[in-house]
Amino acid sequence: MMNFNPFTLSRLPTILYGPGRFDELPALLASYQDKVLVITGRHSFRASKRWEWLVNELGRLDISWESLSVSGEPSPELVDDAVTRFQRQQPGVVVAIGGGSVLDAAKAIAGLLPHGNSVMDHLEGVGKGLPYHGPALPFIAVPTTAGTGSEATKNAVLSQIGEGGFKKSFRHDSLMPDYALVDPELLASCPAPLIAADGMDAFTQLLESYLSSRANPLSDALAWSGLEAFNEGFFSAWKGEEPDASRGRAAMAYAALISGITLAQVGLGSVHGLASPLGAFFPIPHGVACGTLVGAATQINIEAMERRHPDHPALAKYARVGRLLTGQPHADETSARQALVEQLKQWSETLALPPLGEFGIKEADIPRIVANISGASMGTNPVVLTEEEISAIVHQRL
Repeated sequence: MMNFNPFTLSRLPTILYGPGRFDELPALLASYQDKVLVITGRHSFRASKRWEWLVNELGRLDISWESLSVSGEPSPELVDDAVTRFQRQQPGVVVAIGGGSVLDAAKAIAGLLPHGNSVMDHLEGVGKGLPYHGPALPFIAVPTTAGTGSEATKNAVLSQIGEGGFKKSFRHDSLMPDYALVDPELLASCPAPLIAADGMDAFTQLLESYLSSRANPLSDALAWSGLEAFNEGFFSAWKGEEPDASRGRAAMAYAALISGITLAQVGLGSVHGLASPLGAFFPIPHGVACGTLVGAATQINIEAMERRHPDHPALAKYARVGRLLTGQPHADETSARQALVEQLKQWSETLALPPLGEFGIKEADIPRIVANISGASMGTNPVVLTEEEISAIVHQRL
């Protein structure tokens, strides 16, 4: 039965999806008639023929441009340094071509270039708490991985890793990209481990937004289409065997895009709640954290609801996902949920996603991780978990 409670649909970018859409980027940039700031990763895209082609096209169209490369998780210092540097250059539009870290860094830079202040003025939970009102520079997001969905969100996730570290968002409607240019062909150079980690991030975002306490019929329809695309394409993309890999990349580019849309509308859950302190305190890639935790988190969520809320509608949703992913359309609800948990744990093994212990995380670290869990993500988890239940998720994956 559909839940027709009130909901809000926030702003989305103009979405340009499909193989070959990258070829439209130079003309799109030319339409702004301004200097362009191009932000990319440090290595893979700049070593590709597409980078050479883009540079030539910018020259052919007489587009003035500057560039910046981003390596690793973006930090507040990186954003502030870029704002100081490029404010003097006065770009009029920012384009980011890369993975989630590149897109998040560029999103924050585009938001602050018109103002010149520090991102720490606005960063949630650790900054000065000053309101951000915009405007941001026009921003075009071109993902080259299929994971974070940052091309369709209004938040830039920034990190300071280590003792006293944090992983927090700079968030505002003005930061939503003007355009999301999603070309599945850009995923062809992604190695299998990156496809595994990013794909599990996208899957977890789809699963958690489908189960969110704020979910509604519109977000459910989108999330379900993303889950179907993931189920159809993920392992083909991961194996990389043509011609199935091309269709798999198209499915995963779509799934990641939809995951960004749904998380922006209804929030996430316990996996992302834990991924925040894990990524702040330890050098664990975000997608790896999601992929290694999602099986344990699913099990703990289901068990908590079966004990305390046996009529919870999320239990039926878990069963529906279990039937989809395991190919058992006639399984009863209890069997389908158990099969889902087993499937997710098996995926961690198949994809060689390392346990948390390989990143230096020990049992003694669990209380600190739990104490710093993201309240935003936990607030939309389908069930309120106790500290003991949250600790059990981490303990399972040490």
